[in-house]
Amino acid sequence: MIADNAGALKDLKVIEMGQLIAGPFCGQLLGDMGADVVKIEPPEVGDPMRQWGNGEHKVWWDVIGRNKRSVTANLRVAEGQALARQLLADADVMIENFKPGTVEKWGLGPAELHAINPRLIIVRMSGYGQTGPYSSRAGFGGIGEAMGGWRAIVGDPDRPPARMGVSIGDTLCATYGCMGVLAALHARERSGKGQVIDSALYEAVLQVMESLVPEYDVSGIVRQRSGSILPGIAPSNVYRCKDGEFMIGGNGDAIFARLADAMGQPELASDARFATHAARGANQAELDRLINDWTAGLGVDEVESLMVAHSVPAGRVFTGREILSDPHIAAREAVVAVEHPLHGQVRMQAPMPRLSDTPSSVRRPASRRPGEHNAEIYGERLGLDAAALAALAARGII
Repeated sequence: MIADNAGALKDLKVIEMGQLIAGPFCGQLLGDMGADVVKIEPPEVGDPMRQWGNGEHKVWWDVIGRNKRSVTANLRVAEGQALARQLLADADVMIENFKPGTVEKWGLGPAELHAINPRLIIVRMSGYGQTGPYSSRAGFGGIGEAMGGWRAIVGDPDRPPARMGVSIGDTLCATYGCMGVLAALHARERSGKGQVIDSALYEAVLQVMESLVPEYDVSGIVRQRSGSILPGIAPSNVYRCKDGEFMIGGNGDAIFARLADAMGQPELASDARFATHAARGANQAELDRLINDWTAGLGVDEVESLMVAHSVPAGRVFTGREILSDPHIAAREAVVAVEHPLHGQVRMQAPMPRLSDTPSSVRRPASRRPGEHNAEIYGERLGLDAAALAALAARGII
């Protein structure tokens, strides 16, 4: 499976040196958009992401490792660093998410690399950024979520902060890193020079915190955990049905009136407790109880039909099972099947967003072993033959 590449970034060479989630997810995004991504992994063990995931078969790697070729290099020794430096000499983008100072220690910092390749764009992802008093601290996604304000407001108010369920801090950091790459590519068209992108986990989370900071600054409000509701915005919640759960977003006067009609209780729209946005917010818990009492007597299919008929924003609460069986997702091709040596095919999320003229795609499955493309990459780009590669392997360099 090596499909045609019509992606917007198909002329770009990317060297990915990160591990785990933030760096590799940035590489996945760029690869989906057409970039030629070569991932440098430690010899033999490779990226720990190869072993991550749930169940007997670890398939997270098949998502985050797609559209990449794998080479191995021991970046902790001079010969491995020299290999990386040669690959970076004509690359467009380098991705790294090591602890700040690590690549400098390896002789692969921005100053060294820009001396040999002034056009190189270097995207650096870390817990706290490359500068500041916390920069040398170790940082994972959950720590960034906590410092950025996310964890404090997720979960029920009578319980400790909850995790979202996915590594949102890492993927936000990677997404902003990818955004920085695209901006730097545009700037390079004018200047001819690359630059460094500093994407901190906590700052990526902070970016999506809406008005949390100015609310405190102006009004002294410390936003609290609110469970499944959007405080003061009602109705907007997940409600129980006879055979499952269903999300309804019926806030807005006209929308709520349609919801009341769908419930067979049109009088609710003129009830003083619920007639206005402010009134519904003030009586949120009572309104949720009324809606929940109604949905509890119906099946999910029945509620969905009524919501569609009355044009009320609503939807099922999907798990992987529903995602893989939903006709809209199938029609949009939002899930793509990628070949796999053990499972035949693995279905996973397709690239997005959608570009009309230069579509993103999954052209290549994730590599099955670290260094799978050593001969291909080191041979094509550096001119190393089989004997040279065997000698490097024997010394543990690749």
